[in-house]
Order: sequence, then structure tokens, then C-alpha cells
Amino acid sequence: MDKPEIEFIEGPAPTQLQITDLVIGDGPECPVGATVDVHYLGVDFATGEEFDSSWSRGESINFPLPRLIAGWQEGIPGMKVGGRRQLVCPPELAYGTSGGHRLSGCTLVFVIDLLGVS
Repeated sequence: MDKPEIEFIEGPAPTQLQITDLVIGDGPECPVGATVDVHYLGVDFATGEEFDSSWSRGESINFPLPRLIAGWQEGIPGMKVGGRRQLVCPPELAYGTSGGHRLSGCTLVFVIDLLGVS
């Protein structure tokens, strides 16, 4: 799959995690606590500005889900390899409502391609 484009979402930011399957994969299903290999794109809900993208770096990332933000820990399990899923993460499930991270207090939108699980 090519780098996704995220459509600007109208209206107020959601207060709970929103999960939308854009492409249903046909590979193994990701269990809770798995290590995932993903390509992803992240934008700020309020501005639509891209803040991070594995696509831009030209390589996927491989991480244990428990080391990722809560929105990913909740939003990726159940996804199948080969799928593409959009997650809209309120601050509580991203980088917190306040604090030292530059994205604290932000609702974030991610499009995630699940390339593998282990």
C-alpha cells in the first residue's frame, strides 16, 4: 500500500477512541500485547498537520504494543495483517492532557498499516 492521506475530520474532537477499518487484512489477527510491524501516519486532529510518519522515513517500525501509546494498545489488537486502520486518539490515550511532550493535550489521528505480528 502507498502512504495514506488523512481527510480532515469536521466537528469536535472525540472524547473516546474511534477505530475505523479502511482495509480489512487477510493475515493473522493481532493479539493483545503482541509485537507489531507497522507503517503509520500521524496528524493533529485540530490542524490536520502531519507530525510523524514511518512512510516519510522510508521504513516501518517494529515495537511491542505495551510500549506504545494507549490508543494503539487498544486500537490495534483484532486488526489483521495486511489491514489499514484509522485511530482517532483523545489526549488521554495519546500523550496525556498536559506535560512535557509537544503533543500533550492534542487529539491525534493515525492511519496504521499492519505488516506483521509476533
